Amino acid sequence: MIVAVHPPGCSEAVADGLTLAGVTVLEAPDLDPDSRPIQDAAVLLVELGEQPMRRIREMSRVTEQVGIPLIAVVSPDHLVLLESVVGMTDFLVSPVNPVELRLRLGRVSGPADGVETLVFKDLTLNPLTYQATLGTEPLDLTYMEYELLRFLIENPVRVWSREQLLSRVWGYDYYGGARTVDVHIRRLRAKLGEERSRWISTVRSVGYRFG
Repeated sequence: MIVAVHPPGCSEAVADGLTLAGVTVLEAPDLDPDSRPIQDAAVLLVELGEQPMRRIREMSRVTEQVGIPLIAVVSPDHLVLLESVVGMTDFLVSPVNPVELRLRLGRVSGPADGVETLVFKDLTLNPLTYQATLGTEPLDLTYMEYELLRFLIENPVRVWSREQLLSRVWGYDYYGGARTVDVHIRRLRAKLGEERSRWISTVRSVGYRFG
């Protein structure tokens, strides 16, 4: 596997993870979609660093033009910014665990044939490309909207509390609290449309249920 890394001076933990993964590393001095490192790589790994918004704009441009799997490394303070990244495949929170990085690199670079598309009625999710379609139309979702919808499709019928969804989907103690789940549910319902929004039902004083 060939991994393009930006910026070239990656953190020590990221460097250790790349060594553990046994990958070939190409340094990407910039995030130009036409650059040789990005064109040759199987995966792009980007640390947001001290200029997260600039990195996000650059990463979105790369994924739109090249379609390369993208892993972002972000500080806990900047996690919420990842919702605006187009086409992101996965992310890690710094400080990075080298073993976790190795495992995630293996997951995003796996063969497409092994990826099971998620289908519920006329809704389809592709976990490899993070694309969603509703009928024949693409569904424009942020990263966390996609992750929440994917979790609900994979775990239908039972009721999930806001705290459980926060833990299972966000995976950390989100500073916005459980209310962020309500906000994302509301956005998902709006994007699904009036009729399909009923797929996500509210169980009063408990949480949400899908299906």
